[in-house]
Amino acid sequence: MKALPAVGLAAPYQKIVDTPSIIVIVDDEKRIRSAYRHLLSGAGRVIEECGNGAAAMRRLARRDVDVLILDLDLPDVNGLAIMEWMLAEAVSTSVVVFSGDDSIDSAIRAMRHGAFEFIRKHGNPQDLIDTVDRVLRRRQIEREHALMTVQIEQSERLHRFLVEQSPDIIYTLDDKGNFVFINFRMQALLGYQNDELLGRHYSVIVHPDDVEHARYAFNERRIGDRASTNVEIRLLTRNIDTRPLENRCIVTILTAQGIYASLEGPKNHSFRGTFGVARDITDRKKAEETIAFQAFHDLLTGLPNRVLFKDRLRMTLAQAKRSQKLVGLMFIDIDRFKLVNDTYGHHEGDELLKSFAQRAGGCLRSGDTLARQGGDEFTVLLPDLHSSTDATKIAAKMIAEMKRPFKIAGIDFFTTISIGIAIFPDDGDTPELLFRNADIAMYQIKGRGKNGYINYNPQMHNGHSVRISLENDLRNALESGDQFELFYQPQICYSRRATLGMEALLRWRHPQHGLLHPDAFISLAEETGMIIDVGDWVLDKALAQLAALRHKGFNQLQLAVNVSPKEFDRNDLPVRLSRHLAAHDIPPQSLEIEITENLLLNDAEKNIDLVKQLRRDGLKVSIDDFGTRYSSLNYLRRFPINSIKIDQSFVRDLTPYNLSSTSIIHAISSIARSFGLRTLAEGVETQTQRQLLSALACDNMQGFLFCKPLNAKDFEDFLVNGAFPSPARAVAL
Repeated sequence: MKALPAVGLAAPYQKIVDTPSIIVIVDDEKRIRSAYRHLLSGAGRVIEECGNGAAAMRRLARRDVDVLILDLDLPDVNGLAIMEWMLAEAVSTSVVVFSGDDSIDSAIRAMRHGAFEFIRKHGNPQDLIDTVDRVLRRRQIEREHALMTVQIEQSERLHRFLVEQSPDIIYTLDDKGNFVFINFRMQALLGYQNDELLGRHYSVIVHPDDVEHARYAFNERRIGDRASTNVEIRLLTRNIDTRPLENRCIVTILTAQGIYASLEGPKNHSFRGTFGVARDITDRKKAEETIAFQAFHDLLTGLPNRVLFKDRLRMTLAQAKRSQKLVGLMFIDIDRFKLVNDTYGHHEGDELLKSFAQRAGGCLRSGDTLARQGGDEFTVLLPDLHSSTDATKIAAKMIAEMKRPFKIAGIDFFTTISIGIAIFPDDGDTPELLFRNADIAMYQIKGRGKNGYINYNPQMHNGHSVRISLENDLRNALESGDQFELFYQPQICYSRRATLGMEALLRWRHPQHGLLHPDAFISLAEETGMIIDVGDWVLDKALAQLAALRHKGFNQLQLAVNVSPKEFDRNDLPVRLSRHLAAHDIPPQSLEIEITENLLLNDAEKNIDLVKQLRRDGLKVSIDDFGTRYSSLNYLRRFPINSIKIDQSFVRDLTPYNLSSTSIIHAISSIARSFGLRTLAEGVETQTQRQLLSALACDNMQGFLFCKPLNAKDFEDFLVNGAFPSPARAVAL
């Protein structure tokens, strides 16, 4: 940063003295502070550290800090409170919030408290480097601006340079509101030449809806603290084409004060006009609008999300109570949606969701609200109904729309929907009751074969009869033991063109509902305690298959089995695993237990002890779907795991143009290498993804690109005759 020297009357062009820029890093973790120091160090910079908020405020009180790198979550003083203190004390230090808090509300609050930028800790480190560079450049410009302002009375040329090079619009009006001076920034931002505006009234550049609001700022007569400051006004660009009015404006904040012939100001009534500065904040406003939109809308479909839908539902019910009107709530689930994801991949599943949203929206009235709750579940709010049949007519219209095929992966795909309907006030007078009863009705229609709609009625008892029926079916399936099936998906090493392992995937061939994936029944098994029996069945069958393969010479194959977090609630997990291994004469190192990131957070100390016991017993442990939740590097260090699986959501977005996903996978791979862990990318579906993963040194993969999940016989054939055979002798994972 360049410091400003004292300005003398006879030296209008003094040189700016180079002094170091002071950057203070505030974070309660010394390791993170040290990393930031290394990241931001450079010539002409002094990096200092503070471990808490109190120390930071003491350092800031000296008023010589250029940039403050601030974590919001400090042990003693919240980061927002520090920013409020800075505003109150008029500390001009630029603040860059660098926080692990990913919530949108935190970002909005930080920006409203005056933060220059909000950067997430889990993002690209280059973002922090670039932001600090921008801050320092901006402060340099501001200080140079101040120097020139002090010297403005000494040099007309210096005055012109300052004004013309300002990033803001600077103007002067006469006492009638006509422009008498405008700087070059007016042309850059609005497209007007000087001669087009000089002598004309300011209203020609003000948005018609803001003219009355702008009148007070542009005609400002006050000076000092009472003058207009940061007045938000939309200005119109030069009308050189036929664009709509809203696309021809920028958003500015205007600061203005009166100009008087005497230093006494308004007292002698010598008003000459108004001087003002307008700063373009269009990008900032768009960013705020984007953040607000993302907080209340589903990013995939653009529909209202659960939060916004519930808010509209509450307002609608309040109005309906006053007007004695009926309100309908529909709960919609897309049937066979998981089939699309499993068969064609998540990209095609996303396309189906967007297409469905468009069709469903076309069936609604102008005042209705369609929202996405999550996954393949949608809700519809139907205000001002005359009778319950109005809701069923709309539901029937949606069912009919499903008779037209969707285009999935270039082919026609037919799907159906199941709709549950609840009506206010008969089926509930609160949002919670309407949601619950519409959900119950939706599960009723699913239990009756799907592809239809049904109104809730009290006979659909509170226990969710369909769920109870599924629970009974699950118990019967465990007793018979002949309804479950295991499929195996190869885990390959691409550079060696070899299959190194296999992941066991459970399916339930239900007598009525067909082949069910784990998402349809595992949560029920966990809730009812049947997950232990399900886990034992999987272990027994998967290890038996591994033993059969080992007898045929595949001695180095690794078997990966998912273990539910509920199984970690019991202390007998190591004993159960050892018993199954011994029963099939399988060495412990051939079995890899896949756990979820949730275990890193829930009862971490107990789970760490269990994982350590598994490792002492010789088993391998990996973290599944890594990066999708909120695991801490500290927990990752403490858990004695062998490998991490990069979640398919990152792989799915992997393209040469998506730097975000590339950076995330590179970061995960680097973290894994630093901890001595193996990485495996799941959900690889395209050659482009495979090539990028190989370039990122992630050579172990699984996904539809190589092979879909296979039954035992087909998997064995894949090992022998597939593109990635498993040799009888292979290097262990």
